Amino acid sequence: MIHYIALIDRAADGSYGMVFPDFPGCTSAGDTFSDVVQNGTEALSAHVNLMKLDGDVIPIPRTLEEIKLANTEDWIDWRDVLVTMVPLLPLPGRAVRINVTLDERLLAEIDAASKNRSGFLAEAARRALAG
Repeated sequence: MIHYIALIDRAADGSYGMVFPDFPGCTSAGDTFSDVVQNGTEALSAHVNLMKLDGDVIPIPRTLEEIKLANTEDWIDWRDVLVTMVPLLPLPGRAVRINVTLDERLLAEIDAASKNRSGFLAEAARRALAG
């Protein structure tokens, strides 16, 4: 799975903002760190999907060192920035019905934790794939 570097900063009001140096113009925000990472993952997928539809070339992920050496990102304020890796996940497609076999006790725990088995398993898979 491909990952891109994201830079996260915290605003005076405590919210977070995210930018992707490899995708100028692709940004995200969130009230919490978890929110900005989740929103950023969705924003990156949507941005890349639109680029593909437009026939644009998708950049190869750069290393942090390459980004810092490029000197073209004057919009990046490196003071107090947090650096993270965001996976490029595919956009959700149409739902497909499958047959899955699970241990009965595990299934009981899933049912106790959620009212929607499919949604619970899908979210668990997304989180596992995102690393």
